[in-house]
Amino acid sequence: MSGAADPLVRVRNLKTYYEDRALFGAPPVRAVDGVSFDIEAGETLGLVGESGCGKTTLGRTLARLETPTAGTIEYDGEDVSDLSGGELKRWRRNVGIVFQDPDSSLDDRMTVGEIVREPLDVHGVGTPKERRARVRELLDDVGLAADHRTRYPHQFSGGQRQRISIARALALDPEFLILDEPVSALDASVQAKVLNLLSDLQAEMGLTYLLIAHDLAVMRHVCDRVAVMYLGHIMELAPAEELFADPANPYTKALLSAIPDPDPTSERERIVLRGTPPNPRDPPAGCPFATRCPAKIRPDDWELTDDAWVAIEEYRAVLRERARADRSLSERLKRRLGLAGGENVAEIEAAVFGDVELPDGAADEVERATDRAAGGDPAGAADALAEAFGGVCDADVPEAHRIGTGDRTSLCHRHGGEYDDPEDVL
Repeated sequence: MSGAADPLVRVRNLKTYYEDRALFGAPPVRAVDGVSFDIEAGETLGLVGESGCGKTTLGRTLARLETPTAGTIEYDGEDVSDLSGGELKRWRRNVGIVFQDPDSSLDDRMTVGEIVREPLDVHGVGTPKERRARVRELLDDVGLAADHRTRYPHQFSGGQRQRISIARALALDPEFLILDEPVSALDASVQAKVLNLLSDLQAEMGLTYLLIAHDLAVMRHVCDRVAVMYLGHIMELAPAEELFADPANPYTKALLSAIPDPDPTSERERIVLRGTPPNPRDPPAGCPFATRCPAKIRPDDWELTDDAWVAIEEYRAVLRERARADRSLSERLKRRLGLAGGENVAEIEAAVFGDVELPDGAADEVERATDRAAGGDPAGAADALAEAFGGVCDADVPEAHRIGTGDRTSLCHRHGGEYDDPEDVL
């Protein structure tokens, strides 16, 4: 988090959960799960992560298109988390949003002039004549001609449609723009033109940006700082150049290792993560990255090979998924009717461990868990393996530890206390 006294946007422990009333007793989807950061006036903060990590939900929550479940959002010193009705409508004049796909975010039944003028109409800004003049001014600002206002979105290219979206977002003269994947649907050459336009507008109008994207090259090119998101959490937040030059968090390291290297002589290795991100309805109890982290802290109770630890982690993931499915109403009904059971758990165990050798004590723990899962208690089996083989990463959510002397942070046990050993982080 930034150390500035008065950031434009201050977010603290923000959570956005979605309840699913269609699934009786199902836990909520934890789309955003306790994030904190600041955005300084005039800067561009990038937000990057895998699909489904909560980036778009976080942006929509900051714009108050979604209602936060908990936490606070402060804008220019004012808490806007609980605004509603007329107060919320008035505040929204401060924030513009540009969506990912201009094809779906622009109404093809409206002319460009009507689309750009709509925010002015909704908020009752100026006279009709002044609104028309404002539309011509906005179209000029984004590089479109005044006579384009009488045309329809389908008559424009993808880049031009995104310029229309930007003009609409600027209609109420906001200070803060949320850019949700603004160039991901565009060709590479058009991407550069739109990014240059956004940079020019920021310099001319003193705008502040939250740029949501999955393209790491875009982040490095245009952002002042970058926040890396995973499973609803901010894993690392750092100045862009520092983050790309020397990533600190294990997840950031894995993410950046996926960037293609044009140097054929480079010896950089790709970090391939096992498995997939956990279900946001049932996230890990400890570190959100614990189920896939190659730098996970292992307990001292066991002397196991790397292959054995990987197999145990995979088996624990299988049991957690079976336990989650077993909690659904349909699975409980099937079990009552005798249509579902744990008879294939032993086969799964054999497939996961294969030729991996476990010492007697560890093998006994695995067998007991298998018997428990086969007996209809996969949740208890998963808990038993967590107790036997789990460590601090499984049990405790890490703090956002500061890295160095700046405002760089990393959500990882490896950067705090007794586990602070940079050599152990990949």
